[in-house]
Amino acid sequence: MSNGTLQQQLLGLQDRLFSFALSMTENREDAKDLLQETTLRVLDNQDKFVADTNFKAWVFTLMRNIFINNYRKLVREQRFVSPSDELYQLNIPADSGYSSPESVLSIGEMNDAVKHLEEEIRAPFLMHVLGFKYYEIAEKLQIPIGTVKSRIFLARKQLMVKLKEYNEA
Repeated sequence: MSNGTLQQQLLGLQDRLFSFALSMTENREDAKDLLQETTLRVLDNQDKFVADTNFKAWVFTLMRNIFINNYRKLVREQRFVSPSDELYQLNIPADSGYSSPESVLSIGEMNDAVKHLEEEIRAPFLMHVLGFKYYEIAEKLQIPIGTVKSRIFLARKQLMVKLKEYNEA
């Protein structure tokens, strides 16, 4: 297949590829990124395409594999949150430098700072740390979504001030 024919077929598949990407990512911007990365890979690897095979299947398989690889990479890079007795601590890799006694003290200080927040702003903040979406917090606490955002902002602001005091001491 010539380069011109391959590019014409690729252009003809753009709408279908975008729909497929959107079905996997469930996000328009991520779907656009996936489509762009797939298109670039097809153009870069057009010499690897075997003539007289199904071009459409090759491109869709390439997109699916890119999505899976990106997802696996994202999962590997994420830091997981797990409940503990005091608050919610990150499971941080051992080579991150957070295994020293000083870091344990810092986590304790953070827990104390969060405990001293007013309940009104502590609850939405902790739910946000746990991964709840703003609308889920609003539903659960039966408050407007704007109030949720405001309280989380206030909690962050107060924590920055309190933790700054710890660093200066």
